[in-house]
Formats: sequence, C-alpha cells, structure tokens
Amino acid sequence: MNNVNVISVDALVIGTGAAGYNAAIRLHQLGVGCAIVTEGVKMGTSRNTGSDKQTYYKLGLGGDSADSVAQMAADLFAGGSMDGDTALCEAALSARCFLNLCELGVPFPVDRYGQYVGYKTDHDPRARATSAGPLTSKFMTEVLEQEAARRNIPVYDGLYALEVLKDEGGVCGLLCLERNTGNLTAFHTSNLIMATGGPAGMYAHSVYPHCHTGSTSLAILAGAEMQNMTHWQFGLASVAPRWNVSGTYMQALPRFVSVDEDGVEYEFLSDFFPDPYEALSCVFLKGYQWPFDSSKVLTGSSVIDLLVYRQCVLLGRRVYLDFRANPFGLTEIDFDRLAPEARDYLHGAGACFGTPLERLLHMNAPAYDLYHGKGVNLKTEMLEIALCAQHCNGGVAVDLWWQSSVPGLFAAGECAGTHGIARPGGSALNAGQVGSLRAAQYIAAHPRPQCDEPTFSARLEQVLSAHQGYEDTLLANPDNADALLADARRRMSSFGGAIRDRLAMEQALEQTEQALSAWPTGVGVCKAEHLYKAYQYRDTLVCQQLCLHAMLDYAAQNVGTQGSALYPCAAGQLRAGLDASFRFSPDPAACRDRVQQVRLLSDGTVAATWRPVRPIPAEGEVFETLWRRFREDRNVY
Repeated sequence: MNNVNVISVDALVIGTGAAGYNAAIRLHQLGVGCAIVTEGVKMGTSRNTGSDKQTYYKLGLGGDSADSVAQMAADLFAGGSMDGDTALCEAALSARCFLNLCELGVPFPVDRYGQYVGYKTDHDPRARATSAGPLTSKFMTEVLEQEAARRNIPVYDGLYALEVLKDEGGVCGLLCLERNTGNLTAFHTSNLIMATGGPAGMYAHSVYPHCHTGSTSLAILAGAEMQNMTHWQFGLASVAPRWNVSGTYMQALPRFVSVDEDGVEYEFLSDFFPDPYEALSCVFLKGYQWPFDSSKVLTGSSVIDLLVYRQCVLLGRRVYLDFRANPFGLTEIDFDRLAPEARDYLHGAGACFGTPLERLLHMNAPAYDLYHGKGVNLKTEMLEIALCAQHCNGGVAVDLWWQSSVPGLFAAGECAGTHGIARPGGSALNAGQVGSLRAAQYIAAHPRPQCDEPTFSARLEQVLSAHQGYEDTLLANPDNADALLADARRRMSSFGGAIRDRLAMEQALEQTEQALSAWPTGVGVCKAEHLYKAYQYRDTLVCQQLCLHAMLDYAAQNVGTQGSALYPCAAGQLRAGLDASFRFSPDPAACRDRVQQVRLLSDGTVAATWRPVRPIPAEGEVFETLWRRFREDRNVY
C-alpha cells in the first residue's frame, strides 16, 4: 500500500491542546483504547495564547451570590443562536470539569476558606469568572499533558492531518502527512475527536499564535454540517507578539497613537470624542468589554475598535498603545471626571495616580512582565495593535454528545460550533473540557465497530492515489505557497473581518473560489518537507469559502447588524469617518432564535439553511426514577 504506515486504534484524538488531551484522558478512564495525533505537541492556541488574566468561566463556587445549573445554562443560551441542550451540558458539567483541573494542579486562586471567588467577565451577569493568570489555558494544557503521559497514552507527533477517511457507515480512518519527511501515515479507526481549534489561519490581522492555523477543513471536506460560521470574536490585540490587550491593559488608560509612513504621531481618539474624559471612560470599558460588539458602537466602548480599524485598514496607518505618558497631553488625570464605572473601579484599586505604566504595574504587574518576557518593554516603547480575529464562535455542528452529522466524527474545543452570537468570556475553556468529556462518554457507551481490513484498504488506496497526484504537482511548481497564503489572509481581513460590505465580500468570495479551483495546479513548494504548507493554504481557502458564503447568506436575510460584525449600507460611510450619519441598523434580536448551518456539497458548492435553536431541556425527573434508570443502564444518560 505504497509503504504507508498504518496504525489501528479504537478512537483517535486530533490535537494536543486542553480539549484534545482531556478527550484522550477521558477515553482512557472509560476503558477505550485511544491515541493522539498532532501537528506539533508544542503548537496550538491553548498552549500559546492568553490575555492580561485569561478567564475560565464556570459555575459560581464562592461567595453569597446564588447560582445554579439552570441559571448558568440560561445565561449561556441567552447569548443567542445557541442550542439549549449543549448549554445545559456545559453548565451541568462545569463544576466537575473545573475541579478536575484544580485536582490536576492548575493554580486557580482560592481564599483562606477554599472558596473559588469569581469576578464578572463580558456577557456575564453573575461573577462566575476565575483565572490562573495570563497563561490559564497553558497551565491547563500542561497538567493535562502530564496526566496523559502518566497514563501512557500514545502521542504521534509531527503529523499533519490531511483527510478523514469514510465508508458507508461514517468515519473509518484518517490520513496524515509527516511534516519532516513528506511521508504518509494512516490510522484505521471508527471514532475521531477533532480538537484542532478554530480556523486560525484565515485572517492576517489575528491574535491566534503563528504556530496555530487550525484544521477545520477536515470536517468541511468530510461533509459535516457547520454552524454559526459568521459569528467570530474580534478584539484589539498586539501585532508582535500576538496577544489580547484586554483587561488591565485598557483599564490603565494608555494613549492610542496612529503613526503615518513618515513617522508622524497622532492621537486619533480625539477625532470622535470632543471630551477626553468620555474617550478615557470608553477605553476603560474596553478592558472587560473586550470583544467587538455591534451593540456598543457609537454609544459604547466598541467605537474604540472601529476607530482603530479605520486607522489600520482604511487609512493604512500603524496604531500603537503608549503606556509612557497620559493621553491627550494631560499631565494629571482628574479621575473624578470619568464615568462612574471607571472612576469607582480605579479608586477602589488605588490606581488614581501617575502614568498608564504606573497604573498597570500597580494593578497587574504580571501583565507588564508578560510583554517584557516576550521582548517588549512597555517602559521604553510603544506596542503596535490592530483589530484582530481571536475566536470563532461557530464551527462543526454537534449534538448534545458533541458528535457531528458524520457518524463517528466528534468535535471538541473551538472547532465545535457550540457558541452563538455572544458568549461569556472564558466559556470556551469550559466548553472544551465539557465537550471532550461528553464525546468520550458517548464513544465508550456506543462502540462503533471498525470496518473490515479490505474495506479500509480499498478506501485508503482511493485517497492515496489522489494525494499522490497532488504532491507530484505541488513539487513540480515554483515555490509560492507562503506568498499565496499571505495574500489570502490579507483579503479576508480586509473584506470578511469585523466590517462586512456585501459587494466586497462577493468579490472576495469570487477570488477565493478561483484560488481554490486552481489548487494544486497553481501552487508549489520546494521540497517534500514543505508539502504541509500547500495543504495549510488549501485549508485556509476552504474555510474562507465556507465563511464568506455564510456571511453573504446572513447579509441576504436583511436582518441587520448584530454580534461581532457590522454590515454597513455603504462602506464609504465608514471611510468618511464615524459619526451619527453612519447607519448600520443594529438589531440585537435578529436571528437569535435561529442557527445558520452551511455545508460543502459534493459538487463544490455551499448550501446554507436555517433552523430553530434547540431549546433548553426541562425534564425535571424525580430522583428515585432517575436513580433506578441509571442503575439499570448507566449508558443511557
């Protein structure tokens, strides 16, 4: 079989982030033979990203604020376009998954009595958030990796997943490319859990780590239904290094400086805010209202995002945060002139003094140390920022067991489309732990037999023949994969980011589909060890095609703007400036009770449909009845 290495395993996990490791651990706990395949153990968003204090959202476990599973599920569901059954699962298993991480060693802070005291994050009514610092998800990944190693779970490193193999019943395997050699490895398995993160390679302006591009096209090309692909999170982030400038970075009230090609600096917030204290109040709110939100434009903090976008994308200037001096030439800030929320917070933090840097060091010294450790000294230099893609709230459409429309294909973590329009900050970390547990539980309770060896071999031969032709073409062409990928990402940031003009998106889609139809004939790499770059480019194009179709279908519904993006009537209005004449018709209620699903058809076209959200279940079973049924068959959850 062309000397392809074939490995047989009951269940295979793709990805070594927090969701991937947890999936494998849970499978092992439940007695399922499993392994992990990864492009790179040290790669991925979980291990390589964070913020000023990266949030984990969980059920309230401290203080006197009342909370319940039902209340948390309702608050998750209230974000809009989210299914109620998955919201209930994320709430019901929140405490179990969070305390598991605590037991494994993630240093979530407690008070002297053992309470996990929380704070409020964005879209959070009950102060459920907690944090282990700027590197919460990294700590999670590290302790889960240690537990997986303790259990001797095999990890196949350096393999780029190319294609899901299917037979008539669903998943039957996975084909992978060895990054360092260009050789192929195949896995014979009936269960795949994708924990590959979001489609991180789609945008040029991105806060995803450079080492993570995602593999969402695996599910798309396998024919899986995708949902909510229009709903992303965009927010202000530094360009180098890629890092969210949320929380204390904004609450310290830095200067926003635009620099032209001649190096001339300009504090551009004064273009929109005649009163500097109104501007400072909005900057402060941007700290915990970090994601761009169309409902907070012109009358809220998200106007800061648009003003940065205008400078960077529309005017072609570079934008920086400057912590060395107070904004607008103010020698001293009169903190009592700030909006009450900002004034009271800064007074309570004892931070009504000095420069932005001094306030940052006083309130959150680790936030300064983080950049210093990455080679940026905020004491002596400005920090370049942009409005960046940070998280895809959509992804693979899954049921309450996190199984996709393809039998045997599961998705957990960001690649699963369990979030809707808006979600509480940090809920993605909880969802990744819950989703990976649910997928493992289902696989253990409902084993899918592997297809027989002749059937698998025949299917593998078909796929190998196609990929051999691709590779011959890619190696014969001039080396251009990196340049083509950079062009595709710039196009998406310009036309499919937080500002979405319909005509521009149509042009972008046409260019994307032309590029996709030219793959692999118009793409080349210089050696076999770089073949993965050409496949990353294809992955990006496939994801962009699906997302642009979804965005255009959304715009065609005439529901107005909502969530994380603006659909302006005319892009020229934004180019002219931001003022009362900029009409984008925000409609917070539009489509909140529906979910958009998109799927790549066998002929290469994309179909978009809409369905009602699945409501929150309200079974209310009597304990004795539940207990009897549970004793009789624990596999019937």
